[in-house]
Amino acid sequence: MTEPDTGDPAPPVVLATGRLEGRQVFLQTVRLAFQAAAEQGWSHITLSDPDFADWPLGERAVVESLNRWARRGRTLKLLARNYDQLRLLHPRFVQWRVTWSHLIEAHACPGASGSELPSAIGSPVWTLERLDPLRNTLVASTDAERRVALRERVNECWLKSVPSFPASHLGL
Repeated sequence: MTEPDTGDPAPPVVLATGRLEGRQVFLQTVRLAFQAAAEQGWSHITLSDPDFADWPLGERAVVESLNRWARRGRTLKLLARNYDQLRLLHPRFVQWRVTWSHLIEAHACPGASGSELPSAIGSPVWTLERLDPLRNTLVASTDAERRVALRERVNECWLKSVPSFPASHLGL
């Protein structure tokens, strides 16, 4: 039996901080990050990963959170070594990317090594970085120094990258 809707708003999303570990923890933390972005109106989000293959980007709930987040003035930066796995494994996200292409800038850094290209989420208020993608060892933080350091590492790769993952392919 379900509880009747009392009209009370859902409690705000509280994002974890500190050292975290585990695949399910990573997936849930990413989901909650997109919910928080929508609730709190983050002006920008940066996603960085070699290929995003094991992220929950194609899940309906994640795309719904991104739809709630997407508005004029918001930006999403995507940085990957390549987007082949993302295209293959996350069709909902690919479609969302087409719809909201005017908010998204995607680059590829094909020459980046795993240690150069962070697996991370950056925002104006919080960061998540996977220190070890195989073991899903994570650090989540609201610390300004950590946000700046992550942004600088991502920007170093961004400067070596090229535009990629277009919203559409033009055929001749």
